[in-house]
Amino acid sequence: MEHVRLTRNRREFLCDAFCGFGALAFASMLYERDLRAATVNPLAPKPPHMPAKAKSVIFLFMAGGPSHLETFDPKPLLNKLNGQKRPASFGEAKYQFISPGGARLLGTKRTFRKYGKSGIEVSDLLPHTAESIDDIAVIRSCHGDMVVHSAAQYQLFTGRIIPGFPSMGAWVIYGLGSESEALPSYVVMPDPKGALEAGQPMYSNGFLPAVYQPTMLRPGKRPVLNLDLPEGVPLATRRRTLDLIRSLDEANMEADDSEFAARLNSYDLAFKMQMEAPAIFDLASEPEATREMYGIGKEPTDDYGRRCLLARRLVEKGVRFVCVVSGGGPGNLQWDAHDDIEENHVRMAAQTDQPVGALLKDLKRRGLLDSTLVVWGGEFGRSPESQGSKGRDHHNLGFTMWMAGGGIKGGQVVGATDEIGLRAVENPCHFRDIHTTILHQLGLNQDALSYMHQGRKERLTEVRGEVIKQLL
Repeated sequence: MEHVRLTRNRREFLCDAFCGFGALAFASMLYERDLRAATVNPLAPKPPHMPAKAKSVIFLFMAGGPSHLETFDPKPLLNKLNGQKRPASFGEAKYQFISPGGARLLGTKRTFRKYGKSGIEVSDLLPHTAESIDDIAVIRSCHGDMVVHSAAQYQLFTGRIIPGFPSMGAWVIYGLGSESEALPSYVVMPDPKGALEAGQPMYSNGFLPAVYQPTMLRPGKRPVLNLDLPEGVPLATRRRTLDLIRSLDEANMEADDSEFAARLNSYDLAFKMQMEAPAIFDLASEPEATREMYGIGKEPTDDYGRRCLLARRLVEKGVRFVCVVSGGGPGNLQWDAHDDIEENHVRMAAQTDQPVGALLKDLKRRGLLDSTLVVWGGEFGRSPESQGSKGRDHHNLGFTMWMAGGGIKGGQVVGATDEIGLRAVENPCHFRDIHTTILHQLGLNQDALSYMHQGRKERLTEVRGEVIKQLL
């Protein structure tokens, strides 16, 4: 049996325990290093995986499902077959409200004409957007998996048909961070008329750390409250207060507490926004001609015009992802034309077309369109068959979205639906392909942009999407 030497005095004890004290000190140093790392700004800019064409994204979300048949995808045969049953040669389609075999095809009352050097046909609902058609790539062959609003909205934003997964905006800032320290990196501007079927979870960070959640702006002329410093509180006093709060929080913070880290980051962001954001949100500082171009100060374009102009000002200051929502509240207040496609789309287009056209022109003249990817679309399109006598049901088998700027080759049409607009038949583009292309333009590889969740590496594109190469 090996002889164990007992420590005879304090000096020998300290000598024998030296390595143990060193280990304790080293562990403490590691903990402090990890704690400091946890409180470093997680939204600091990160390098892309590959050369990027775009730095930021503006997603013009037309909630409810705009009709491709009334906007960007003319179908003369549909008009010719108006009132007839769909020929069996086109195949079957499942709708939410139209009974199988009971509906008749519905032609459109809109007129289309060719615009720009490219000669792409655009509906008379969208004359302002059409003026920039040579900068736009129209994707006429989009499709998704779901025909109900909530599930389709989740898939459009998160790549999944159920809530709980990160949105594309959260994935983008997880991958790239933000170029602005004084503004949120991911902003959603909802429609003032109300919430949507999928609710706030479709925009959320899901299982990504809380710091990647969106900043939801308020509707109306004051999108952010309390931007001014409290009356009678000097700037230096405000800064000392926040520093004290941070030091107290850090003293009690675990190194891997991402929720706590996000809260600390939000305090700092709020302080910085009080310094710089008031000027960003003050649209009165824009030239009157610019505000008129967006339709600000008149109806029905004032609200969406304000939000589109604010989107331009945000990306100009380094905000990474901005979603500008058109449509909110119950059915007909969205692009959800079950009862009367004409009444609904004339009204919704009147609210949005001029602001969207102005946004494209404004970005281009400021040299921002090259670095800003603009995406337009909804969670699905509308049915070739009529619902009732004048409406159209939800339709996920073929519909239109478009992209502009950010390295996208404009003045072209990608893909096609069949002769009545029922199904994507040429170069079909699933939501996964839309997501993959957005990531690609930002310099993000869909495989490398992943996050370990419950033992599985998750990503925006679920299994795999394809870059829509014709767009590039």
